[in-house]
Amino acid sequence: MTREGADAHEAQGVRHPPPVGRASSLAQPISAGIVAGITGFASSFALVIAGLHAVGATDAQASSGLLTLCFGVAILCIVLARVYRMPISFAWSTPGAALLIAASATTKNFNAAVGAFIVCGLLIVLCGLWPALGRAITRIPKSIASAMLAGILFPICLAPVLAVVQIPALAIPVVVVWLALFRIAPRWAVPAAMLVAAIGIGVSAGTGWLTAASSSLVPQLTFVPPTFDPLVIVSLGLPLFIVTMAGQNVPGFVVMSTFGYEVPPRPALVASGAATAVGALFGAHALNLAAITAAIMAGPDSHPDKSKRWVATFTSGFVYIVLGLFAGFAVALISASPPILITAVAGLALLGALVGAIANAIESVPHRIPAVATFLVTASGIAIVGVGSAFWGLLTGGLIMLWSASPWPRRRA
Repeated sequence: MTREGADAHEAQGVRHPPPVGRASSLAQPISAGIVAGITGFASSFALVIAGLHAVGATDAQASSGLLTLCFGVAILCIVLARVYRMPISFAWSTPGAALLIAASATTKNFNAAVGAFIVCGLLIVLCGLWPALGRAITRIPKSIASAMLAGILFPICLAPVLAVVQIPALAIPVVVVWLALFRIAPRWAVPAAMLVAAIGIGVSAGTGWLTAASSSLVPQLTFVPPTFDPLVIVSLGLPLFIVTMAGQNVPGFVVMSTFGYEVPPRPALVASGAATAVGALFGAHALNLAAITAAIMAGPDSHPDKSKRWVATFTSGFVYIVLGLFAGFAVALISASPPILITAVAGLALLGALVGAIANAIESVPHRIPAVATFLVTASGIAIVGVGSAFWGLLTGGLIMLWSASPWPRRRA
């Protein structure tokens, strides 16, 4: 409106509200980014550390891995959100971290695990460069992929029950706090449970753990030379690629589309896959599009104006940089804890994912038997010729599905 027009409106008694300041308009997405960053880190960092330990990482390597994941998430969120002006958000692969725990029976050689991480990253890059591969992965029947994920998550989600029996003094307060906040403030249920667990660890262990770990509280990047073991690649690298694509990247694209954003798949996949391959050299397992925290930053609660929500993702990147500096402290805390307690907190965090995976697995009636077979084999934790249960579960379910769908005549009952 011209100055003359404004004067005319004012003369007619029409008043316009004063313009909202830039700082005021950005306060909402900035706060959403801070909440998303803290929630994403606090809800699963313990699972990441436990997973890296499970495949043979030392405390220094696990600290380096967590630091690298935080910096990788930060760079991806800051750069892509700024370039595309949309809340394209990234996270580490939470189901992938759960897979690491399940793969502990397959390998304790962290160098071989790092080789599998690199293969996973390169396959994600290939999905971005060669769309046909991405389409092939998304065509894996949802029931089979979900059943494999459910089988990976199931033993972890049993941990709260086992912890309550084995270490009731530490586990019961964690479960009670989680249950209370799950009803009142679900977003903060897992971070609060982790805080209660940390307090319990501190009280039971005293200050000895902090003194002993004081030299390693400042995280440092530790180079891990990879080795490429075919068995570890098959049992860890390929399942990690599948659960990261099916359990994180595909839902990430869907979440963004529900809020009206069309994320360009090539840059998102190539960037996250390349970051995974490079970050693996310093202990990080996998990076991908965010799904749950993406909903916080891409939804209307972030900002009523869609064009300003990218600020939330941009902000969350800086939050991850700050949180990454506490990686050494986080690893020291986890190392001082009874393993079952940390797995129990992770199990509480993954209950929602387990429910969703089970629901998807049995949604299609004709696919229920193959899905259940996939779930049982994966959850069994078996390792045959050095190859872990996730691969055998996927193979079993696929073979049963092909057999049940074969055109051969069936004998009538």
